[in-house]
Amino acid sequence: MFRHRSLQKELLDAEEIPAADLFQNLRELDFINHWLGGYDISFAALKRVLQKGRRYVLVDIGCGGGDTLKRIANWNKKAGFELNLYGIDLKSDCIAYAGQNLNRSDVTLICDDYRNTYQHLPQVDIIHACLFCHHLNNPELIELVRFALQHRAVLVINDLERNAVAHYSIKFLTRLFSKSYLVKNDAPLSVLRGFKKSEWLAILHAAGAKRFSVRNKWAFRHEVIVYGNAD
Repeated sequence: MFRHRSLQKELLDAEEIPAADLFQNLRELDFINHWLGGYDISFAALKRVLQKGRRYVLVDIGCGGGDTLKRIANWNKKAGFELNLYGIDLKSDCIAYAGQNLNRSDVTLICDDYRNTYQHLPQVDIIHACLFCHHLNNPELIELVRFALQHRAVLVINDLERNAVAHYSIKFLTRLFSKSYLVKNDAPLSVLRGFKKSEWLAILHAAGAKRFSVRNKWAFRHEVIVYGNAD
């Protein structure tokens, strides 16, 4: 079952999820992501693409409960880059939770499909996707890469490697410690929906990307950066 990406949808992808269940899921995902070092992958990738003395508009797509944006904002207090931060998500409950979770004026939230980003913002420099891409199928991923290329935005992806050790480890840990049925079901399934490096390379080539990097990261993650094509 590790040879190919799972096509099974996660419970989180359902249209109607009770708000209390969704919020419990978001809290636990932030805890897991933090303690497994997942946010550090985004920080390292951003350091590679950002330059001092220039202001950037960064949009976190599929921003969920806003925890990634909160972590980026806190990290940037020391990093010292000039960032205007935005988050976009389809689920209104996620945006409502993120507003309370962030409780800050330096992050703007948008409830919409990421493909409508430019209806809200005239310019985006960096499209950031943390644990968003494994929710998409391969044609949708090709569409995302082409979307970034079309708008000349740098695409930064932080997502899961499909790996047996990662799958069985997170299945065991969530059964032991999680109080969320969403996390217990979706955490191991999300690994099965994750990627091999060769799959990312095939997706990027199919999308027409020419300048990119794909790196394996701890623990069982990939850092993908698509820089946009020169004319």
